[in-house]
Amino acid sequence: MTNTSTYSGRLGISECQYDEVKRLADTYSFEDIRQRVAELLEIHENDPNFPWTTIEKLKTFLLNKEIANNPEKYELLIQEIKIETALICYNSPYSQVRAVVDNYDDVNTPSSTIRAWAIGLAFSVLMAFINQLFSIRQPAIHVGNSVAQLLAYPVGVAAARVLPDWGITVFGYRHSLNPGPFSKKEHMLITIMSSVGSHTVYTNHIIWVQYLPQYFNQSYAGQFAYQILIGLGTNFIGYGLAGICRRFLVYPSYCVWPQSLVTIALNSAFHDGSEAPVRGPWGKWITMTRYKFFLCAFSIMFVYFWFPNAIFQALSIFNWMSWIAPNNVQLNSIVGFNNGAGLNPIPTFDWNNIIHQGTDPLMLPFFTTLNKFFGSFISMFFVLGLWYSNAWDTGHLPLNSNRVYDHFGHTYNVSRAIHRKSGLFDAEKYEKYSPAFLAAGNITIYVFYFSIYTATLTYALLYQRREVQRGFTEVFNCFWKSKRRTARQHYDVHNRLMSAYKNVPEWWFAIVFLFALVCGIAGVVGWPTYTSAGVVFFGIALCVVFLVPIGVIKAMTGVEVNLSILAEFIGGSMVPGNALAMNYMKAYGYVTCNHAINFSNDLKLAHYIKIPPRQTFMVQMVATLVSTFVGTSLLNFQMNRIPGVCTVDAPYRFTCPHINSFFTASVLWGTIGPQKTFGAGGQYSMTLMGFPFGVVLAMAFWYAKRKFQTQLWLRQVHPVVILAGAIYWAPYNIGYLWPAVPIGWFSWLYIRSRYLDLWSKYNFVLSAALSTGIAISGIVMFFAIQWLNIKINWWGNTISYRGCEANSNPCVIYPLAKGEYFGPRVGEFH
Repeated sequence: MTNTSTYSGRLGISECQYDEVKRLADTYSFEDIRQRVAELLEIHENDPNFPWTTIEKLKTFLLNKEIANNPEKYELLIQEIKIETALICYNSPYSQVRAVVDNYDDVNTPSSTIRAWAIGLAFSVLMAFINQLFSIRQPAIHVGNSVAQLLAYPVGVAAARVLPDWGITVFGYRHSLNPGPFSKKEHMLITIMSSVGSHTVYTNHIIWVQYLPQYFNQSYAGQFAYQILIGLGTNFIGYGLAGICRRFLVYPSYCVWPQSLVTIALNSAFHDGSEAPVRGPWGKWITMTRYKFFLCAFSIMFVYFWFPNAIFQALSIFNWMSWIAPNNVQLNSIVGFNNGAGLNPIPTFDWNNIIHQGTDPLMLPFFTTLNKFFGSFISMFFVLGLWYSNAWDTGHLPLNSNRVYDHFGHTYNVSRAIHRKSGLFDAEKYEKYSPAFLAAGNITIYVFYFSIYTATLTYALLYQRREVQRGFTEVFNCFWKSKRRTARQHYDVHNRLMSAYKNVPEWWFAIVFLFALVCGIAGVVGWPTYTSAGVVFFGIALCVVFLVPIGVIKAMTGVEVNLSILAEFIGGSMVPGNALAMNYMKAYGYVTCNHAINFSNDLKLAHYIKIPPRQTFMVQMVATLVSTFVGTSLLNFQMNRIPGVCTVDAPYRFTCPHINSFFTASVLWGTIGPQKTFGAGGQYSMTLMGFPFGVVLAMAFWYAKRKFQTQLWLRQVHPVVILAGAIYWAPYNIGYLWPAVPIGWFSWLYIRSRYLDLWSKYNFVLSAALSTGIAISGIVMFFAIQWLNIKINWWGNTISYRGCEANSNPCVIYPLAKGEYFGPRVGEFH
């Protein structure tokens, strides 16, 4: 019999689990194992999270007829297969999931309690209020659900100690103010409600640019009925789609959802008090509980974050090579962190920079971190090549800016290309002004965004067609009982445990979807938007096409494909000259898909913690309804009660930087339209070659993996994740991604392979502690320093912004003389 350490290197089994798995394996017959192995290969053969050595062993066992004819000669191999198969049925096949998710459940643990609803709704309202209020401030402040998760614990514990055991009995169930100790299910239910409230209503962006006089000045946008209808429409359509897609994105075991593991780790740190010691380096046994470890790491990060964020900002932007010659254009274009490519071996000591936009190396599988870095590294040469060759006149502009420029090299003034009153495109004014120009980093984003869309669909067709087919089969079979469906689902321990609870019927989500659809259509056609209801259907169609491929990639890798560029491109092309139509296309195409992904993640959280599905459904619906009304009501207060809001004279720095960017994008891609920029004769029409490139890249890696199956490194190559790294520019660069690589390697490869129990106990808790420490510290600093407009001016806070690294005046390789402009001459563009 093989020993425990052998399995630690294969499926990641820990010593404390081995005995139970061994007992379960002994109950399997030879035919049982063959059937289960066939199912496992069908599901996990192309799964980059599943160990390839195990896949090879399973294939050998299944395809070798000699084993079937003479099993007594292969007792050792059969025993290993039994143990590894038993582990997958006994627990999750992924060690990162087993590290934080329990493979057992107590159906009597309270979750949907009166106190959970009260605390959850309170945090949902509070977070919706805070995030909406400060979303228009420069800089903005956003309170994430990790803050609510942290603060909810002492509130819940206090409620369990103080509240009396008063209750009523309804339909045979007693509902008490205090049903006992504050449970982890209650805590997660509150976290899910807070997560819903933390997202601002996206359609509020549309209202801002419609209503305010400095934008489109459309007074009807100030009507609450119009605002709430389009808000409810975009928010609840996402729920309807997420619920219908549960069998694609929630139930399969390969849908790991790395982000959810950090949330669960924090939850477990608070509620799991008794923990066994684990073996660490040098043979030492570590007895510290996860809760104490969280408090230590949280406290250290809370204090440390004051230095890179306020006291010594050079630690955050450690562009030390730029300090040598801050005005050297060539040097800073390569090594600059603010305005260059960011090629620097030690670019930052700021954990917030490293985990920016979900790139946490402790959370994401290492192959995701490495693929993203590789994509960014390769695309760096594309950026530099464009700039140094002055392709598309990029040499006259900053290397890595996300702004849109005119032919003078100034920020594009959209008011000089539209009618003052209607906000529609004015061809005469445009021809007297300038085309829109993009910097090299921004062009790179568009090229690889176009690539990632086609690569995503091609990847789904080549790699995920079985999963998609199974999902549709499950949706079909949900109306008829299927023994095969039941058997397949029960291979996963979490599906097996969740079968103890009543599921949410598909028609519940269908009703939510139809309700949201009616709200969305009513908002579009009930007011003079000059937009047909068709834009709602086209937007939803875009989301439906991409939702499952994007969702599966996000669930397996932690990387989400953003549809905003494609929605802008299609919306602006379909209804040229109409910015509002383009905004609606983006809202119902991109935002609903983003909501559906986020809601699917919340459903997986509840699935892991074993919260009854109908309770999860109710808290999501109610929290969304409440937060939408809170955010929309506060929006009206902001628009009508804050003097000079969204102007340079606004009080409390409510200058609306994101709204200004949204308005600029509305005009450029809606009013002026992408046809003038990317269409036939447009200056960036060649960037459309990104669409076929994405297909070619996905097919090339697919062919390579089939041709060279013995090259194990190819299994860890993910073309979509590579392209996700290639679009990590303007204003970001390789300096944001590189620091994650050695950290991810140390955590996921070095520590995990040598000290599995240690890694399982502390890795995700550390990730949660560092992120939460940054969030709480950032909030305190916001009100203690930024709100009071306190400046800490000294060398350590200014050295990173000198010369070409200055935010206000980045260097260009081909500066213009006074009065000179580049590009086509006035009168040559239309």
